[in-house]
Amino acid sequence: MTTRRKFLGSLAGGLLAAPRTVQAQQSGKKPRIGVLNVVGGGARSTIDSFFQGLRDLGWDEGQNVVIERRNAEGHEERLPGLAAELVNLKVDVILAAGGPASLKAARDATKTVPIVMVASSRDPIGTGLIKSYAHPGGNITGIVTAPEELTGKQLEFLRAVAPGLSRVGVLWDATAGPFRLQKETAEVARSLGVEVLPFEVLDPAGLDGAFGAAAKARVGGLIFGGSPMFVRNRKQIADLLMKHRLPAITVWRTFAEAGVLMAYGPSLQEQFRRAAVYVDKILKGAKPADLPVERPTKFELVINLKTAKTLGLTIPPSVLGRADEVIQ
Repeated sequence: MTTRRKFLGSLAGGLLAAPRTVQAQQSGKKPRIGVLNVVGGGARSTIDSFFQGLRDLGWDEGQNVVIERRNAEGHEERLPGLAAELVNLKVDVILAAGGPASLKAARDATKTVPIVMVASSRDPIGTGLIKSYAHPGGNITGIVTAPEELTGKQLEFLRAVAPGLSRVGVLWDATAGPFRLQKETAEVARSLGVEVLPFEVLDPAGLDGAFGAAAKARVGGLIFGGSPMFVRNRKQIADLLMKHRLPAITVWRTFAEAGVLMAYGPSLQEQFRRAAVYVDKILKGAKPADLPVERPTKFELVINLKTAKTLGLTIPPSVLGRADEVIQ
């Protein structure tokens, strides 16, 4: 084979192997982003951070990119159909946002279209979504919602504001899977001499029963996650906490704004801005299998001082000094 024929053959092979997004850009076709979102209360402002992040990276909707939005409006059962729609539209990447159900729907709909997860998985390795943080190995990459040690740190904060705490309840969204006490949390609980009891909730109607069971078990405080169901019903949760006079800590600041005593966790806005970086890299030819999954390293503590006073609690200076925001 002549040198010229070898060159042409290798060039053709390279073009065939090039990512679809790069080919689309070279042909003048606008790349297409699919956004799959559960959309609970308070979620719209966070997804706006993603769109702003895209604009900051030079992606202008209607000019050089097409964005296909599919929102379940809180009805998670709609997600599989919405994910299938995005795949049929031949999007170049899917942002799976706002809860495990959106990520599962996207994963079930395609094994080839790149998926960027954000606020949708705390344990992607344990649930078989990726092979490792450094090398995900499939079509999923993105940002872990919160690290394993977060709940243990929340427990420390809760014990600091309620020194006599000996029994803590974990309010658990059972739709996200069975309860599993993480090793890091169990170790912190043992060191503090605190017993941890789970109380599962299958739907909003079950919140009253879960709080009743927690009261019957004589828990002195609650920890709970930021699942879409809990976010949508955060005011009801805050009211039930006040009714049972329970201090509580959770992950997202929107809960503290609704009346929950404390929130400690990563910034959702920052996570969605970072998700735009992943989408940008994929549209420019990067493979999700080669993009390391990020774990948040920056956290914010929000304290509702009005709730503390109502519960008769004094926030120690050591905790108050750590607060990024105090709600009066």
